[in-house]
Amino acid sequence: MTTLVIAEHDNASLKGSTLNTITAASQCGGDVHVLVAGHNAAAAAQAAAQVAGVTKVLLADAAHFADGLAENVAEQALAIASAYSHILAPATAYGKNILPRVAAKLDVSQISEITKVDAPDTFERPIYAGNAIATVQSTDAIKVITVRTTGFDAAATGGSAAVETIAVVADSGKSAFVSREVAKSDRPELTAAKVIVSGGRGMGSGDAFKLLEPLADKLGAAMGASRAAVDAGYVPNDWQVGQTGKIVAPQLYIAVGISGAIQHLAGMKDSKTIVAINKDPEAPIFSVADYGIVGDLFEIVPQLVAELG
Repeated sequence: MTTLVIAEHDNASLKGSTLNTITAASQCGGDVHVLVAGHNAAAAAQAAAQVAGVTKVLLADAAHFADGLAENVAEQALAIASAYSHILAPATAYGKNILPRVAAKLDVSQISEITKVDAPDTFERPIYAGNAIATVQSTDAIKVITVRTTGFDAAATGGSAAVETIAVVADSGKSAFVSREVAKSDRPELTAAKVIVSGGRGMGSGDAFKLLEPLADKLGAAMGASRAAVDAGYVPNDWQVGQTGKIVAPQLYIAVGISGAIQHLAGMKDSKTIVAINKDPEAPIFSVADYGIVGDLFEIVPQLVAELG
């Protein structure tokens, strides 16, 4: 029994999501191989080789893998799929774009966003916006799985796996990379941040989010938002935390003016410590908060900043 992890990377280094996925793969039992499909991606392959638990790295290097087009990466995974009992990828936009194609071509059922491995054929995954956990057992010969990265610790370094260059599949010709617009910020990336300060509809306006910036600066935090705040146009889409946004599990999550709809809770309730600030004492956010402050956020946030000094 051998598990294949499709690495998410930028050709120079691995994304953090890959490390969590490797941990999940290790719990499936057997050897763990990592597929790095990229262009001039030897550095990313070497980084994968140094992850504890990885026994082999497969490097598929070609120009048509440079931008991680799902059609091409999926075909590369399919070319070697028969050697594996499990194929895993992170449940990020990258993995969610590739693995459904792999599952369809293999004619198997994908198991999405697992948070626990109970046995090599049995997994747990959240359903109903995280309000229930489904235990799923698969009899498929090859199990195709996306991994919710907040459910698993990141794999440590210290490995010394061999890197093997494999034959690459041809460009599918079904898609072409056009351009990429990357949001630039001096703050930590939302899904990797250890501290997150999030605002909701209670902020009242986009300008009011500036009130949270000194707090985020003091804590070295990323800034996030609820879907209600994003839909209202207060902040950009890439700030959204929740079932239809980013799933996060920082050490500290501060929810300001967020009522706590189940869709938002699904994206942040695995945070280690949750602090909620809301004027409504009945707000659902308090049901998951470790610490709650009932009051006017426009008074409390400046006081917090002053206390942090």
